Amino acid sequence: MAEAGSSSRSDVGASGAGAVGSLSGTLRRGAAISTGSLIFTQMVSLAQTLVLARLLSPAEVGWFAAGTVLSGFLLTFAEGGMSNALVQRESRLDDVADTVFWVTLLTGVGWAVVTVASAPLMSRIFGSDTVGLITAVSAGTIVLHALTTVPDALMQRRFDFRPRLIVQPVVAVTFAVTSVTLCATGFGVWGLVIGSYCSIVAWLVATWTLAGWRPGAGGRPSFALWREMARFSLPLVVWTVVNRARDLLETAVVGGALSTTALGYYRYGRRLGAVPEMAVIAVGSYVLFPAFSRLTGDPERFRSAFLRALQVLWCLMVPVACFIVAAGEPLVTVLLGEKWRGAGVMLVALAGIGPGVALGAIGMESIKGVGRTRLLHWVTLVSTALGIGLLFVLLPLGLTGVGVALSTSLLAAGLLSLLLARPLAGVTFGELAHRLVPLVLVAALPAVAVGLLEHLLIHSDQRGFLLGTAIMLVEGVGYLGLYAAGLALFAPAAWRELSSAMRQLRHR
Repeated sequence: MAEAGSSSRSDVGASGAGAVGSLSGTLRRGAAISTGSLIFTQMVSLAQTLVLARLLSPAEVGWFAAGTVLSGFLLTFAEGGMSNALVQRESRLDDVADTVFWVTLLTGVGWAVVTVASAPLMSRIFGSDTVGLITAVSAGTIVLHALTTVPDALMQRRFDFRPRLIVQPVVAVTFAVTSVTLCATGFGVWGLVIGSYCSIVAWLVATWTLAGWRPGAGGRPSFALWREMARFSLPLVVWTVVNRARDLLETAVVGGALSTTALGYYRYGRRLGAVPEMAVIAVGSYVLFPAFSRLTGDPERFRSAFLRALQVLWCLMVPVACFIVAAGEPLVTVLLGEKWRGAGVMLVALAGIGPGVALGAIGMESIKGVGRTRLLHWVTLVSTALGIGLLFVLLPLGLTGVGVALSTSLLAAGLLSLLLARPLAGVTFGELAHRLVPLVLVAALPAVAVGLLEHLLIHSDQRGFLLGTAIMLVEGVGYLGLYAAGLALFAPAAWRELSSAMRQLRHR
């Protein structure tokens, strides 16, 4: 994977890439590592969520969501899409790495100052001094996040999967242990703030230790290089900034027009709804972008990888979305308690996130890999107009309306990016339809049966935690069995593709 003709140092520690075998073997290995890491981190996250839901009120979770939304938004400006430019880069890697490091660090410091200065405004918007204090205190996380940009990008570029194997579990465990311990001892919402800082510090230490890179070790920052990378990154920055801005707007609308309690429901519903999204990013996007970047010179392999990745991700995400629609509300109520039923309502409305992100992972990572990032402006324009318009049109429906607006816009963005990437991969409309439409029908029919059974007969959310959890587990296993049978009978090609991918992952 190292660039031909470059020195041993100019690939910034890429010697590990040379030991990797074929690209397909590397991708299977990366998917296997990412899957194992994802399962572990999501188990930790679920346990932490269950405990914190009983230690904190929805209002306290809402304060944390409101107080950290600005720093989360400004992270985008600090990173500036430079990590993607570094992953895609094929020359002068030492100079590029140093350029990205200093640019992201300086902009991170600048945006941290802006965050502190904006704290009084956030207090006024949400009508809470606590929100303003959290905003000011969380400003330092922008700088810490900026410091992880270069080592993370370098490891992704050379297909180094240790961030998935080591860093993510360390970060998840650090936040879970710290936040739960502090909240249990009376720190309240500040337990979440301190836990966030501890997890970011753990992330920073781990990623710098593993990357084996230091600024100034062979490279020099260059303004000309920054301008060159900025042209590649600008559409990605616009896309990310607009989505972060929408998150900020949604948080302000829910917290201001509804209530901080509703914002707590939004936060937890969004967190649970993001699990499929995180799965796509962890198992798919992390390896797809560098892989597509390498395959652009081989059209047939690129087309094959495009179609196969689309088939597998769609097979995995569609049944999750259908099951959430069928049983998401009682599932959240069983796990978190009756006071969090509103988060279950939000989760159901957000069911479209997983499929939307799956489509976007294929479309956007292909476009980025080919270097045609300007196409993403269309995705940004359409999804923003649709998302903001639907947000205000559907706001009278409360949290359901907010969730449906977000789901719809992400689905539209994913589908549009896939259509824009289609000619780049040499794929026809018929091939796309053949891989997408039948699976929706196969997943939806058993979901209707499970939903009717749950809501009309079983009512697992009225059976207590242990019995309700057991019933939900049986429903989930039964649904997956019906879905697998439907795939084998009505979409045999998709079943073979998914089975092959699962066998390869188990082997790895």
